Amino acid sequence: MTIRKASSADASLIRDMAYEIWPETYSQILSKDQLEYMLGLFYNEQKLKTEIEQGVEFILIYEDVQPAGFAAFSKTEPEVYKLHKIYVLPSQQGKGTGRFIIDEVIKAIKQVGAMALQLNVNRNNNAKLFYEKLGFVVIREEDIDIGNGYFMNDYVMEKKLKG
Repeated sequence: MTIRKASSADASLIRDMAYEIWPETYSQILSKDQLEYMLGLFYNEQKLKTEIEQGVEFILIYEDVQPAGFAAFSKTEPEVYKLHKIYVLPSQQGKGTGRFIIDEVIKAIKQVGAMALQLNVNRNNNAKLFYEKLGFVVIREEDIDIGNGYFMNDYVMEKKLKG
């Protein structure tokens, strides 16, 4: 697997992967209407381009020459980074791709002084177990109003990083 930093020109690729991944990932958790609303809110090309231009680092993961997934992260506090997005195509799940992505993000942020990596995960998402296997622990719950009467009901998880 290889990784490359995404640029604004990759917004359509990221959007296309999200539209492939999200229905399979969230169809048991979210209503069809909420799923479509959130995809439109978080994965329209302009929103993605703006995030990239404002310093959120997006990375693309490839297996050979085929896109396999993506992640996005940024600094939120002096020594804390947040993993905003991590998604792997359904065909790549169970192959170690998610672990590879998190390992690469941790490697990158440790080089710039990070002491912790945080992320949000839906309280009903089985991915919580995956994160726990990688050393993340729940530090709090939060309910985020995303408009249109919808909320993201999440755990905030954190992994402390050793120097």
